[in-house]
Amino acid sequence: MQDDAPQQPQLYLITPPEFELNTFPDVLARVLDAHPAACVRLALATRDEDRLSRAADTLRTVTDARDVALVINDHVLLAERLGLDGVHLSDAARSVRHARKTLGDDAIVGSFCAGSRHDGMSAGEAGADYVAFGPVRPSVLDDGSHAETDVFEWWSQMIEIPCVAEGALDADHIARLSAMTDFFGVGEEIWTQEDPAAALATLWASVG
Repeated sequence: MQDDAPQQPQLYLITPPEFELNTFPDVLARVLDAHPAACVRLALATRDEDRLSRAADTLRTVTDARDVALVINDHVLLAERLGLDGVHLSDAARSVRHARKTLGDDAIVGSFCAGSRHDGMSAGEAGADYVAFGPVRPSVLDDGSHAETDVFEWWSQMIEIPCVAEGALDADHIARLSAMTDFFGVGEEIWTQEDPAAALATLWASVG
């Protein structure tokens, strides 16, 4: 059991689902130089293996230079082939054991569990290094479900495995969840802004 909640959550950056490979790495570098992060997740929506590989190789020059881990969404075999730091799985606990067996003990294996405590615990038992809950607010997308604040509160009090709060973050939710989560997964909240680094600075000022 965790004795107390984390006091200072770390930044976990999530790339846009689409980006220009000739410009985005520079944007990412500026954001990382302004705001140190624990991890970057390559979250391209494409299933084009060549494009994913080129994006991973290019972003890795940015993350390696700053000693930041780089993981990829779902593609376990590609993560292994490219020698990435790990994988973020979007199917709760279902693929965790396979990913851990494939990538080894030193790899990062994360699991998105929406708002389900049960899925989070199952992922942890299967070997996940972290679980992610979100989005933190309801929306009209998908079925409108979201991760309630009490999920984060319960997790921080009862479970030692780190958790990530991600999706639809705003300053109010960051302030509210800061004492209950280990990482904030920030992505679309900043990349659509004219100056992502400045947008993150505004958002991150709520961490306390």
